[in-house]
Amino acid sequence: MEKLLSSARSSHSTVPERFHLPPELRPPALAAAPVSLPVIDLTRGRDEVRSAVLRAGKEFGFFQVINHGVPERALRELEAACVDFFRLPAADKASLYSEDTDRTNRLFSSTMYESGAGESYWRDCLRLACHPVELTKPGWPEKPATLRPALEDFIVPARSVGMELLRLLCEGVGLRPDYFEGDLSGGEVIVNANHYPPCPDPGLTLGLPPHCDRNLITVLLQPGYVCGLQVSYGGGWIDVEPVPGALVVNFGHQLEIATNGLLRSVEHRAVANAAVARTSVAAFIMPTMDCVVAPAKELVGEGSPARYRSIAFRDFMRVYKTVGARRESVEKAFRI
Repeated sequence: MEKLLSSARSSHSTVPERFHLPPELRPPALAAAPVSLPVIDLTRGRDEVRSAVLRAGKEFGFFQVINHGVPERALRELEAACVDFFRLPAADKASLYSEDTDRTNRLFSSTMYESGAGESYWRDCLRLACHPVELTKPGWPEKPATLRPALEDFIVPARSVGMELLRLLCEGVGLRPDYFEGDLSGGEVIVNANHYPPCPDPGLTLGLPPHCDRNLITVLLQPGYVCGLQVSYGGGWIDVEPVPGALVVNFGHQLEIATNGLLRSVEHRAVANAAVARTSVAAFIMPTMDCVVAPAKELVGEGSPARYRSIAFRDFMRVYKTVGARRESVEKAFRI
């Protein structure tokens, strides 16, 4: 527990050496020209929304959605409950702390997967399985008392947003609307509550390194008061500016494999902040572990050969934890 950045040490005067990244991994410059992610109003006409989602997905792999159906109250209460969790005394969080990457519900700090790189990152993370609610809720932390109801009020409508976007994407690329229902999206929805304490020298480290998500689609609640998430674009990085009431959406590797590369999982990272703490909440919609993910037959044919090999999601995760989350590492492991 002493490794938690948000433990008894409420402030940091220096960046410990284990967080110092090599110069080539430190935060490089932003994209030359300011670029903003598309913000899509989901209450617009279906044809308009479908076109906007597909266009944004192909260009950025990321977009923001508003008027999505998750109540504003649920967003703010979940953000507040997660902030309160990281403020708890260390003793109240000790039973959750684990560095075992095979443990689903756990609290951990600093590291990514077993890539062998050895870097540490300026982040604490509470990871929980959160769907189906009735099966996963008993494993959620009991403190603070606001956390369980806030998670429950968020996860069901947030998953619905993700599933509706998947249906729109199916329509846009020529798959049947329910293609991603069933095993492809039937795994546990994993929630990461990411906490980034103030950092005395953000130029030395990162909150999260450049990575691609391992899952199907991600729905992210980011705080409305400070930037931190950045997306790879045009050879640089663009800030994901907070939009009141919005959710950030991005594609994971499983969606890229299933669409045979038509929709890509794009690298993103979290930068540290010197002034204020930042807490975000990501919901990862996953396949079942035994689900075999492969390019959809409808998207493979003459002139469009399969670009990825079929693989059980369980085996994908085993390799992903080993090679790391950088795009080139995953492509090398799974491209044909």
